[in-house]
Amino acid sequence: MATGARRTRIAAAVVLLVTLGVLTACGEPEDPKEPGADPAQVDSVRTPMRGACRQLTLEDVAAPTNASKVVPCDGKHTAETFAVGDLPAELNDAAYDSPEVGAFAYETCDTGLQEFLGADESLALRTVLSWAWFRPSEKAWDEGARWYRCDVVGGGEQSASLVSLPPTAKGVLEGRPDDRWLACVDGPTVADSVKIPCTQPHDWRAVTTIKLGEDADPYPGDRLSEVRSRDFCKKSVLAYLNYPPQYDFGFTWFHEAEWDAGNRRSICWARTSD
Repeated sequence: MATGARRTRIAAAVVLLVTLGVLTACGEPEDPKEPGADPAQVDSVRTPMRGACRQLTLEDVAAPTNASKVVPCDGKHTAETFAVGDLPAELNDAAYDSPEVGAFAYETCDTGLQEFLGADESLALRTVLSWAWFRPSEKAWDEGARWYRCDVVGGGEQSASLVSLPPTAKGVLEGRPDDRWLACVDGPTVADSVKIPCTQPHDWRAVTTIKLGEDADPYPGDRLSEVRSRDFCKKSVLAYLNYPPQYDFGFTWFHEAEWDAGNRRSICWARTSD
């Protein structure tokens, strides 16, 4: 991911490159001895339960598998399972950490989250809500388990921590979403900044996106992606702010790795405390 910021009437801008990691569940498996783990889930070959809630942390969602205990959804929780199932038959012989398994999970969880939250592609990129996916433990995988689990979580890699979710997150982005689910940034630029809910004091708000290509299109390259994102966001943010004589705008675009994973959009940011 890369970001930029511009002020009208100022010729130069600093463009910073930062890394983006979609929550693709890579890292070390959870130790079943750790607090919060359910021993019955650690090496389970059974498909997890849809609708279950858990109190996950950023460290939990960075792991390939998760055995955290289920908690009541009407109590404090940061994750809700919205999709479960078995991997397609053609992936039965895939390696545990194969790119093909990751690509299937990305498409399944990303599309499923939009439907679950009631968001389109643009809004899904402008929310503090994200998704994490989990697979069986390596032991269960070796025993033939091929399930996946998609959780909606109250934050992402660019969050300081995960926020609590309502009893169910289903439909929370339908209509006019509450600011507590929309992404803002508190800082001088959007580059490498922590995303926070827009209910908190902030300097920047994610206001719109631009689609840079269709599914079958090849990656247009870093430079063209940057220029098209900048030019669109300059006009889009100007309109969003109701055409002030001077304003600041930012833009976030993604590189080839994210393009290959399926993302085709850049994000436009308006400097505003509203």
